[in-house]
Amino acid sequence: MSLIYAFAIAAQMGAGVYLLLSRHVMRILFAVVLLSTAANLLIFVAGGLQFAAPPVIQQGTQMLGEGSANPLPQALILTAIVIGFALVAFAAALVLKAYYAIGSVFTDEQNDAEALGSPFDAEAADNV
Repeated sequence: MSLIYAFAIAAQMGAGVYLLLSRHVMRILFAVVLLSTAANLLIFVAGGLQFAAPPVIQQGTQMLGEGSANPLPQALILTAIVIGFALVAFAAALVLKAYYAIGSVFTDEQNDAEALGSPFDAEAADNV
């Protein structure tokens, strides 16, 4: 069963990398979402998939019971979901601002900084 999960995660990561290599900024944003989700699934599968009791410490005891689930992968995934959502929200705002400023969502057309020239050309001329 874990082999099926491994193939599913690999396919999702492959689709994310394929979209990341695109020249369209929205596809790049979708690639970040896919890669984030694939990383979450990878953490989840690496933590072990088992049907166990919830990780709750019973009253009067100091540790988890014998058959309870491992809470560490769950905590890591919740943290990764929050960080991934914040990254996607920031990237979406950045894409929207770039679209309003430049008027295009293609990376080939977002080259206004190249028209200014290299900042190292003036520095190289001063050193000669």
